[in-house]
Amino acid sequence: MTGGRRRMAAAALAAALALGGCTRGKTKKLDIVLVTKALDSEFWQRLKAGAEQAAAADPEVRLAVLAPEREINIDQQVAILEDQVLKRVAALAVAPAGVAEVLPVLDKARAAGIPVVIVDTDVPWPHRVSFVGIDNRLGGRLAGEYVLRAIGGRGKVAVIRGVLGVATQEDRLAGFREVVEKAPGVQWLGAQPANSERALGMNVMENLLTRHPDLRAVFATNDQMALGAMEAIAARKLTGKVVLVGFDAGREAVRAVEAGQMNAVMAQYPERIGRRAIEEAIKAARGRPVEKFVDIGTALVTKQNAREFLR
Repeated sequence: MTGGRRRMAAAALAAALALGGCTRGKTKKLDIVLVTKALDSEFWQRLKAGAEQAAAADPEVRLAVLAPEREINIDQQVAILEDQVLKRVAALAVAPAGVAEVLPVLDKARAAGIPVVIVDTDVPWPHRVSFVGIDNRLGGRLAGEYVLRAIGGRGKVAVIRGVLGVATQEDRLAGFREVVEKAPGVQWLGAQPANSERALGMNVMENLLTRHPDLRAVFATNDQMALGAMEAIAARKLTGKVVLVGFDAGREAVRAVEAGQMNAVMAQYPERIGRRAIEEAIKAARGRPVEKFVDIGTALVTKQNAREFLR
């Protein structure tokens, strides 16, 4: 081969390699990871479905949805997050199960250059690129206003709440208390934890009814605890006599409202939350502007409008 031909062949090979590298760059997937508190309830499954819809709309995105076994397994969530940081994923969308435990690993993500979208449960971390969720304090206030109307502003009222220290639970409880504790005719019995679990919600409700047979109303700060409380109320043949309000508006809870087994439930829109969270994470991974605070909104579901939430 002559010198000229060698130079032409080398140039052709270099061009082919450059083209191959360019093609590989175009087909490389953008790895986005959603880490929720759990996947053991309808709420998280619906949020996951919304996230998957957003990812499916972008052929360059590869989505993984990971979670601990239960919401109280905060150490598992921390381990999941640390693993994703080591993998240098393109972006994280995180529903923090705990504040003190999760913040250090979020700092690690930032140090690694991984943008983080906070989902559902806000945390005091100034480096988040976006928060996507609802105003939980407002939801608690709306639940409190409904309870006061339902009991005529008089009687014993209690709360069954989720994991201590979790912002969503704290905000829902705070909003509810802001309303009911101002009513002079209400006897506030306090809040009992049930870790957002159905079986524990039933146990706590049974204990409340035993100690306070004249209990007028209960607000459970998520659907699973409300459904457990509903079972305990039904077992005592008190359905319709004890006002029960839940939070999340999963299909089972909404059907219970429609059937008169539960009085009301505060609605979230988990598919919308999951979809917007991933959309913002994709934008952040590509270095594009993101919306800093996305309020998806909440609504009160009663027997009168329950059918709308079952479509």
